[in-house]
Amino acid sequence: MKRTVGVVARGIRTPIVREGDDLVKITADSLMEAAEEEKIVFADKDVLAITESVVARAQGNYATVDDIACDIKNKMGSDTFGVIFPILSRNRFAILLKGMARAARKIYLMLSYPSDEVGNHLFDEDLLEEAGIDPWSDVLDEKAYRDAFGFAVHPFTGVDYVAYYKSLIEENGCEAEVIFANKPEAILNYTKYVLNCDIHTRVRTRRRLLKNGAENVLSLDDILNAPLNGGCNEKYGLLGSNKATEETVKLFPRDCETFVNSLAALLKERTGKNIEVMVYGDGAFKDPVGKIWELADPVVSPAYTAGLEGTPNEIKIKYVADNDFANLSGEELTEAVKSSIAKKDADLKGSMLSQGTTPRRLTDLIGSLSDLTSGSGDKGTPVVFIQGYFDNFTSK
Repeated sequence: MKRTVGVVARGIRTPIVREGDDLVKITADSLMEAAEEEKIVFADKDVLAITESVVARAQGNYATVDDIACDIKNKMGSDTFGVIFPILSRNRFAILLKGMARAARKIYLMLSYPSDEVGNHLFDEDLLEEAGIDPWSDVLDEKAYRDAFGFAVHPFTGVDYVAYYKSLIEENGCEAEVIFANKPEAILNYTKYVLNCDIHTRVRTRRRLLKNGAENVLSLDDILNAPLNGGCNEKYGLLGSNKATEETVKLFPRDCETFVNSLAALLKERTGKNIEVMVYGDGAFKDPVGKIWELADPVVSPAYTAGLEGTPNEIKIKYVADNDFANLSGEELTEAVKSSIAKKDADLKGSMLSQGTTPRRLTDLIGSLSDLTSGSGDKGTPVVFIQGYFDNFTSK
C-alpha cells in the first residue's frame, strides 16, 4: 500500500507536574497511554520532546526575587549600575527587574530601540525616519524619546514598557533613569558598572564594555549560576527563566542530559525501539505581525540524545523535478525523484540540490515544531511525540 502520510506531531497530555515528581516515569506512562488510545505503532527514530518548563518544575528549580537581589549585591560592587538591553516581557524580564531594583540605589535602564533583541517593538520603526533619528548613533533620554515617539504601547500586550519598567524599579525602592541606545558603550557615560541583559549577543556586549572602560560587567548567566538559597543554573544563570509567582522565578532546568538519557532508556525498555528524546524551550520563528522571533531562551534545546545531533541532509524535490526531470511526469517522474533521493550524497552542503532547504540544526527545527505544537497556554500537552521526521519521499 502506498504511504500517504509524512511527519506527524502529537501533543501528549500529562498530569500537572509538581516539584519532586518522577518526570521520567510520568512522561513514559503518558506516552504509552496515548499510544494505546491512538493505536500508535512505535518506530526507531521517533522523537519525544518535553518542554523545559516541566523539567524545571519537577526539579524544583526556583528562586526568589530576593535571591536575585542578594546575588547581584554580592557580585556587582556598586549600588548604582546600568541594566542594558533587556527584552520587553512581563513574563521573562519584569520579575528579574524587581530583583535588580532591590539590589540597587539607582539603576540606569538602557533600552535598545526601536525594538528589543527578540523583535518586540517599543514603537513603529517607520517613526525613526519621520523623527530624523539614527538609532545606531543617537542616544536619547526619556524626554527626547517621548517627544519623538510618544506613548506607544505593544500591539499584543497593550503595555507601555518604558513606563512599566520604570515604575517597577521605583516601586522596589530604587531610583530609575531611562535612556535609549543601541551601542552598549553608551551606558559608560552614566556608570562603569553594568548588568547586560541581552541573550544571544551577551558575550560580544561584555567584551565591548570591558574594552571601553567598564569596571565590572555581569550578564544574566552570572546571576544565580551557583546555589544561594534555592535554585540555580550553573551554565545559564537567569537566562531562560520566567515568572512563577509575583516573588519567584522558574529557572532553566539543570542536568538535562541525565534526564533525556534516562527517559530514552526507559522508552527502549517499554517499546523495544530507539526513540530520540529532547528537552525544548522557545522555538526559533518570527511572527509576521508582532515581529517577535520568539527565542528568549539561551538555546532551543538544552539537552538531547545523540541521534538528534546534526543538520538535515535533504535535496529540494521541486528543484530536481524542474531541472533534472523536466520532461517527465506521473509515475515516471515520481520514480526518478525517488531514485535521486536514494542516491544522494551523504553530505549535500554547498550542493545546488539542497538549495532552499532549511539550513538549521535538527534540534532547532524539531524544537520549533514542538513549541508550536504544545503552545504556551492551556493545551496541557507539555510532551510532543513526533513520527516520520527522519523519513523522506522514498520511505515506506
